[in-house]
Amino acid sequence: MSADTPTTADIHLIQRIIPHRYPFLLIDKVREIEPFTSAVGVKNVTFNEPHFQGHFPGAPIMPGVTIIEAMAQTAAVMVGVSMDMADKDLLVYFMAIDKCKFRRKVTPGDVLELSVSVTRGKPGGKVWKFLGKGTVDGEMAAEAEFTAMMDLPAEAAP
Repeated sequence: MSADTPTTADIHLIQRIIPHRYPFLLIDKVREIEPFTSAVGVKNVTFNEPHFQGHFPGAPIMPGVTIIEAMAQTAAVMVGVSMDMADKDLLVYFMAIDKCKFRRKVTPGDVLELSVSVTRGKPGGKVWKFLGKGTVDGEMAAEAEFTAMMDLPAEAAP
C-alpha cells in the first residue's frame, strides 16, 4: 500500500483485480475504499440480467445468493486494492457464510449499496473475514458474515 493507493475502483480496475466477468461480475464500482478496513460497492440492478428470466417470471427479484456474491466481490476488490493486486490473477474462494439474513427484495431499478468491513485479516494474509450489508435507499436488504481465501498463482505471489 502506498500514498497513491486508490480510494475508488471503476469497472476497469475491478476487472484488473478480480477475474469475474459477465454474467457473474456483480458490481459496477467500489467507492470509499479504506485499505485493509472497509469499502462500499455499488450494483445498479437492471432488468436485462440473466437471472431475472427465471427468478421470477413476472416478479423479478435479485437472488439472495447473488447479493452475497456481490458483497464478496466488493470485499475482494478492497483487499486487492489494499495489496496492489491489479493484473496479478487474484482468485477468491468462499470458505464460509454465516448469519445471513434477507430483509427486503432487490428488484430492477434498485441501486444496491454493499458495505463491507474486515473483521479478520492482515496485509499479505490469505484468509479474511468480513461483515457485509446490502442496502437500497438506506433500507437493509441483506446482511452476512463471510470468510474468503485470497489466492494468487505461485508466480504472482509477492
